[in-house]
Amino acid sequence: MSGALHFGKSRRRAFIMQNNDNQKTYFIYVRSTGEKVPVTKEQHNSFYKETDRIRHKEQDHGRCMCPYRFIWRCDGDCLDCEYHAAGDITSLDQPLSDGSGTLGNYISDRSKPMEEVFADRMLLEQLFARLRELDPDADTIIQCWLDDYKISDRAIAEKLGRPQRTFADQMKKIRTELRKVRGH
Repeated sequence: MSGALHFGKSRRRAFIMQNNDNQKTYFIYVRSTGEKVPVTKEQHNSFYKETDRIRHKEQDHGRCMCPYRFIWRCDGDCLDCEYHAAGDITSLDQPLSDGSGTLGNYISDRSKPMEEVFADRMLLEQLFARLRELDPDADTIIQCWLDDYKISDRAIAEKLGRPQRTFADQMKKIRTELRKVRGH
């Protein structure tokens, strides 16, 4: 068997070995265990294509300081890499150069006050309770909305086994009733 060969479009060190039958064996290096795992050519190319993309993005932002000779170790998990650096990321607690505080002082608080969160939650519970009064399959309808908030009435009607037009008419009446609960 010969040692690791240096070739490839991305000019990185690849783990490709030739065995006695003149067939190439491809490996992926697993950094956490320090092992080379044999894989197919497709798996090898797919894995290193993605890690190259991630590494180049990190290098463009000054966060990857991996020496060329260790590129073969790259697995795209940059946060756990010994060559990962802060790059162009700035802490919100870092003082500004003009002495006017920190970057964090200039970010507005977009969170809702807790009173609004509780009020919204209570309204949602009232709407669900009223829906349960109006439709026996309300829990199924609610679950459909929770699974996919963009789900169409047609798709819900199919799940319930109801004719689409009938269900659409029922939902129109239900929505009118729910608007009364909201006060609109």
